[in-house]
Amino acid sequence: MIKSHWQLILLTALVFLLWDTPAVFPLKLLVVFLHELSHGGAAIATGGTIERISVSAQQGGTALTRGGNGFLILSAGYLGSLFLGMALLWVALRTRWDRVVVMGFGFLTLLVALLYVREAFALLFCGVAGFGMLAIGRYLSIEINDMVLRLIGLTSVLYVPYDIFDDTIRRSGERSDAYMLAAQYGGPTVLWGALWLLLSLAVIYWGLRRGIGRNSNLSFRRIRRR
Repeated sequence: MIKSHWQLILLTALVFLLWDTPAVFPLKLLVVFLHELSHGGAAIATGGTIERISVSAQQGGTALTRGGNGFLILSAGYLGSLFLGMALLWVALRTRWDRVVVMGFGFLTLLVALLYVREAFALLFCGVAGFGMLAIGRYLSIEINDMVLRLIGLTSVLYVPYDIFDDTIRRSGERSDAYMLAAQYGGPTVLWGALWLLLSLAVIYWGLRRGIGRNSNLSFRRIRRR
């Protein structure tokens, strides 16, 4: 079992090892982008609109929305980015859509930048990430595309529970999605944070159980025969 999953285990170890280094910084920003995009997606899905999306060099982000269901919009940030990360990891492990998904993600990033991003740093990041993913999908091998999806997916899976704990439990007095949810709908911030944390861990457990089953494409020897 461990032998068949060595690539995923190695990637996870590398992400942990390099967590506080510049090597993982762009991936963390991409997860923040997914977080804000999830807020915006929930707004649109519940009848609202997106006013502006941004990410910062301090690994922060904002999604200004108008209308929609406030409860779902506030809840969608952490959980939505986790679901998106799990989906990317699932695609890498169990499908042959690596190039299509990488290019689609790049196109979506550029589209969001064009429609909703205004700040210089966020525009630069989205531009580099978007065009970079388009180039990777178009010109690089299927193995590289597969690795890119695994890295993004794994970083999201690792980052979201940590971010929930740090933002809503360890620093419960500071403004966060859970803080705003508590202010609008009642209950302490730590309650909403704990619920999101438990749900995120359950999703990760279920997703990895499904994603790295016996039929998953974990071996690059199989990928080369696609």
